[in-house]
Amino acid sequence: MIVPITSNRGLAGAFNSNIIKQTQHLVKNVYAGKKVSILAIGKKGNDAFAKQRIVIANYSEIYEDLTFDNVAHVAQRIMDMFVAGEYDKIEIVYNKFKNAATQIVMTEQFLPIVPVEGAVNTNADYLFEPSKIEIVEQLIPKSLKTQLYKGIRDSFASEHGARMTAMHKATDNATELRDQLKLTYNKARQAAITNEILEIVGGAEALNN
Repeated sequence: MIVPITSNRGLAGAFNSNIIKQTQHLVKNVYAGKKVSILAIGKKGNDAFAKQRIVIANYSEIYEDLTFDNVAHVAQRIMDMFVAGEYDKIEIVYNKFKNAATQIVMTEQFLPIVPVEGAVNTNADYLFEPSKIEIVEQLIPKSLKTQLYKGIRDSFASEHGARMTAMHKATDNATELRDQLKLTYNKARQAAITNEILEIVGGAEALNN
């Protein structure tokens, strides 16, 4: 299953299309021939894949009250489906915020959990309080909920940056177009005035002759 994180609104440049393209790449190329489902977070992602009938859920309303608890419910449902064996792999696709002008498309494996690269495996004997099982049962779900919340928050910040950049470019383009039209108008107006002057001068010369 793939979880694309998009926005509910457009006018944000390539913000949504980049996520949709990456998700389509995963569906058509990386997981070609396999059954893939979409759990959409954001209206734009849901609309893009609704016609393919692979969307199993849409959480567009999450942006109305973007809190950790609301995101935790979504993460819990994803975990429950994984534990039930409905899916053997779950990935999230989102825009990572770098700055207002730059967003990086990220594809992160959500489940199963990937071991940390470079982690040192030691055979040291530790005493755990509470037990290792209790710690894992509490920490892993909380870590996954935090991972999804981070991805949505990153995407939310990226959306605003992308929209600000898109609106700035639109303003610049509109200003450039206005200046071009103004120049064209002034040239046409000057040509019309020149023609009128020539006609008056020509008429006066004709009368004099």
